[in-house]
Amino acid sequence: MSVQSILLTAAFAIAFSTAAQAENKDSASVSQKELKAKTDYCKTCHGVSGQGFRGAFPMPRLAGQQPEYLKNQLSAFIERRRTNPVMFNVAHVLSPPMLTALTTYFRDLDPKPLGGAPRELVAAGKKIYEEGVPKAEVPPCASCHGPDAKGADAFPRLAGQLHDYIFRKLTNWDKERGQDKANPDNSAIMGPIAHNLTEAQIKAVAAYLSYLD
Repeated sequence: MSVQSILLTAAFAIAFSTAAQAENKDSASVSQKELKAKTDYCKTCHGVSGQGFRGAFPMPRLAGQQPEYLKNQLSAFIERRRTNPVMFNVAHVLSPPMLTALTTYFRDLDPKPLGGAPRELVAAGKKIYEEGVPKAEVPPCASCHGPDAKGADAFPRLAGQLHDYIFRKLTNWDKERGQDKANPDNSAIMGPIAHNLTEAQIKAVAAYLSYLD
């Protein structure tokens, strides 16, 4: 075997070993003790069952959330595509195995929603969610988030989300989301929709969603 062949074989062996190590690292298990420590930390803001919390600011519900969506948003915090200084510090220390363990943990929680929105807005919100606002070029929310608002894959669950959190996010969309225009993610779909909804319509949709189990 020539020297060149030997070096090439060695290079392939090193590359394969490195890839295998990376794969093993990503698939490594997280101990229950490690997971509990991290989920206890998350609960200080997001509620004891991940149901959300109202403090100085509304903290979003994580319970029942789609794992792919959570992973995407945590990556967006790390890469500064989504602005939130607190979540940047939280997200950037999460290993791939911990990220998988956390998103699976929250997906499986199912507490009752906190509610609290004006009940008189629910009917109008339901209509917008199911039918959209055609004259404003707003499609039905259900077309992406599902008829039960539980989302799928990269589309988030909205059922049971805090109404005041939804309102804050949609009325401040451009100030937080899509901060790297050259690297948009799935949430870019929501930009025009957030712009075309009035504040009254957002409040109505948020009220409807906040009561869904």
